[in-house]
Amino acid sequence: MAVKSPKSKGLFAFEWVMLAYAAFTLVLMLFTYTRLQNPISMLWLRVQAIAMTLGLWAVYRMIPCRLTVLFRVLGQIALLGSWYPETYEFNRILPNLDHVFASWEQSLFGFQPALLFSQKLSSPIVSELLTMGYVSYFPMMVLVPLFYFFFRYGAFLKASFIMLTSFFIFYVVFIFLPVAGPQFYYPAVGLDQIAQGVFPNIGHYFETHSEMMPSPGYADGIFHKVLVFAHEAGERPTAAFPSSHMGVTTVLLLLAWATKNRYLFWSLVPFAVLMFFATFYIKAHYAIDAIAGVFTGLFMYFLLNAVYRKGK
Repeated sequence: MAVKSPKSKGLFAFEWVMLAYAAFTLVLMLFTYTRLQNPISMLWLRVQAIAMTLGLWAVYRMIPCRLTVLFRVLGQIALLGSWYPETYEFNRILPNLDHVFASWEQSLFGFQPALLFSQKLSSPIVSELLTMGYVSYFPMMVLVPLFYFFFRYGAFLKASFIMLTSFFIFYVVFIFLPVAGPQFYYPAVGLDQIAQGVFPNIGHYFETHSEMMPSPGYADGIFHKVLVFAHEAGERPTAAFPSSHMGVTTVLLLLAWATKNRYLFWSLVPFAVLMFFATFYIKAHYAIDAIAGVFTGLFMYFLLNAVYRKGK
């Protein structure tokens, strides 16, 4: 069980990525401090993240084994849920761009898939299947690293680096690309205008508003309730384009394929397909967000593979 890599004495690559993200956003905080709503809690998150990272590193130095390596990875995965809402704290300072993306959606499809999809496919079975696909994102981002840990340990750190760094790249994009998504934009401008193909520029509306449409679908369904709980816990008018759900899921599918275990890969594919359609079924994204997420995930996977190899 001992880890004898000479590089294991310091921080792992994915931990350095987290620290770089924390430092980068700290600099942003210094420039935007007077516009931020919760700067003290944001500073406290960085203190906690650094303390946890150094604490887990210290435990690993005392007990250098695979289990303490796993704890270091799971610790960073657990922090992702805290880093995500912060993108809203930054991007609400910028003028919202949903009118641009809704217009592109209309030009491409001739209608708004996020508006019509849930209306046309409203049965409880379809609702639960699609919602199941959407919430499968969370267990999937733990399942794939755990598979590497137990069955492909030699590539575990590489897989963890690729997945975690993908998240942080998405978060940087979301900070500077303020697109809230249909579940926030549609109620802000009114469904009657959306149905008529009118997409007003609402400027800084989301700097002070975060009202969200109720998630469509079968309200009594188990997966619908899980989705509502997740949204109430951390959803914000941010992170619509490109879809990180589809981007990271694409990365996870490629990581699963790289294990050469086809059972793992093909067991994840149905959930990824359901997730793709669910992103705009539940109005979390425009359809173009999901499409862009797939291509962004492809790009990130091969880029970060190359980066990791070069850094070894």
